[in-house]
Amino acid sequence: MFDAVTIGLGAMIGAGIFAALAPAAAAAGSGLMAGLAIAAAVAYCNATSSARLAALYPASGGTYVYGRERLGPFWGYLAGWAFVIGKTASCAAMALTVGAYAWPGQAHAVAVAAVVALTAVNCVGVQKSAWLTRAVVAVVLAVLAAVVVACLTGSTGSTGSPSALATAVTFGGVLQAAGLLFFAFAGYARIATLGEEVRDPARTIPRAIPLALGITLVVYAGVALAVLSVLSPGRLADATAPLAEAVRAAGVPGLAPVVRVGAAVAAVGSLLALILGVSRTTLAMARDRHLPHVLAAVHPRFKVPQRAELAVGAVVALAAATVDVRGAIGFSSFGVLVYYAVANAAALTLTRTEKRPPRAVPVLGLVGCLLLAFALPLSSVVSGAAVLAAGAAVYAVRRRARPGGPRSGKPQSGKSRTGGPRAAGA
Repeated sequence: MFDAVTIGLGAMIGAGIFAALAPAAAAAGSGLMAGLAIAAAVAYCNATSSARLAALYPASGGTYVYGRERLGPFWGYLAGWAFVIGKTASCAAMALTVGAYAWPGQAHAVAVAAVVALTAVNCVGVQKSAWLTRAVVAVVLAVLAAVVVACLTGSTGSTGSPSALATAVTFGGVLQAAGLLFFAFAGYARIATLGEEVRDPARTIPRAIPLALGITLVVYAGVALAVLSVLSPGRLADATAPLAEAVRAAGVPGLAPVVRVGAAVAAVGSLLALILGVSRTTLAMARDRHLPHVLAAVHPRFKVPQRAELAVGAVVALAAATVDVRGAIGFSSFGVLVYYAVANAAALTLTRTEKRPPRAVPVLGLVGCLLLAFALPLSSVVSGAAVLAAGAAVYAVRRRARPGGPRSGKPQSGKSRTGGPRAAGA
């Protein structure tokens, strides 16, 4: 339980609080906290739906498995495609965040080195990854606590005047901020995608997911309120390193280097958990031959999908060497929201005997995901929709060329509707 919660915290806290506050403030202005509340509400619905499904299907792959089992092969494939593509972009964004904070002049080189190092850690077993994530989460929480204390006890009256960027609050701006902040909440999926490697998954996963989400929400709300107490929404929107700017505005400039180190460590924790999740979904899709079947191999000693880990690491390293951070974050948000839309749709098919959540939860989650996805910047929506359409076209061509295809409705990623999880090396 502790390791599962820690993996989720490492993915969520590292991904968002250092990166998403400024663009969210630019979109929502003084409506930032409303955007955070909407993002948290949608994330709660997604977490509840995912937890119930993960208890029923504790197999590597997350919503790829749930969509396939509950809605049909195409929807599972679409969810898996959205997750792998979106989270690969997110991996690149987090790697570049490491580089930007650790060595701004060599951000791309540091990003690639971080990807290589963390892929090596993941290849020797998930338990070692969980131990490293524990250390990362402890450091990040300590830094965030220092930021909150500094802002709430430091200088006041330094908020400055709001810029034109943040004076107007619109419903569309608040929704766009919620979509950007949702990027920071999405890490709980990492717990579900590790279904085959979690001890007693039917009991652990449904408890670990909402617990990790609740802790993250408390941390985010506390940090956001503390930062807004010393920075106006406009000044926050203009900040390139908002938490470092906040401690300087609070009269504690000596804490700024510590915050930069904390940001780099947080991004490392996020990247570690992201690579874990993407590789497990890659494993599940490779088992069903939606991706090259060679990636379905599990290492006999370490019991991890090393080939999938190495393939994901190589793609992320290439992306980290070439892509732009802002574009990667927007693209990732669109893909992840589509992924959770499928999860909520799958949860709607659960019966009472399968311990379905209240009907309103997956309905609100589904509507919320689609609403936030299409409220994102137009470039993110267009590029994300184009990639999803390309994936759907590839699926259609493969099904037409091979009518038998993967066995529709029959689980191949670790669990049947009535049976338990298959062995990791199956």
